[in-house]
Amino acid sequence: MATTNHITTKWLGNMAFESNNPSGYNLTIDIAKEDGGDGSGMRPKALMLSSLAGCSGLDVASLMKKMKLEVDEFTIETIANLTDEHPRYYDKVTIEYHFHGSNLSEGKLQRAVDLSIEKYCGVMEMFRRFAELEIKTVFHHQ
Repeated sequence: MATTNHITTKWLGNMAFESNNPSGYNLTIDIAKEDGGDGSGMRPKALMLSSLAGCSGLDVASLMKKMKLEVDEFTIETIANLTDEHPRYYDKVTIEYHFHGSNLSEGKLQRAVDLSIEKYCGVMEMFRRFAELEIKTVFHHQ
């Protein structure tokens, strides 16, 4: 049986929309004031980057838990290049995984990142269809 996601996105007036989520939380999408919006919500393209980082981050966090890895701080920096011509889309995306800690197991953390990138992260697989991805893992020993 195929899984289907159904999201309802409702116009709130001017350039703002509210979109629901299976989690029960809603989010507002809007554009900047200089573009005619009210700046009251998330930007659609940037949300895609949050989805990418969030999807992969969940994989890595789950694997860190399973492997009982000690990490004080974990951040993902997602830097994307937009094309100049319309429709503008991300053609190159750099994803940097930053791990901070005094007892980092680099090999196991790299394995967790690799598993997310190569096997588990569906959003990463979607991005692969239209963008060139560059992955970096950075260890900050404290």
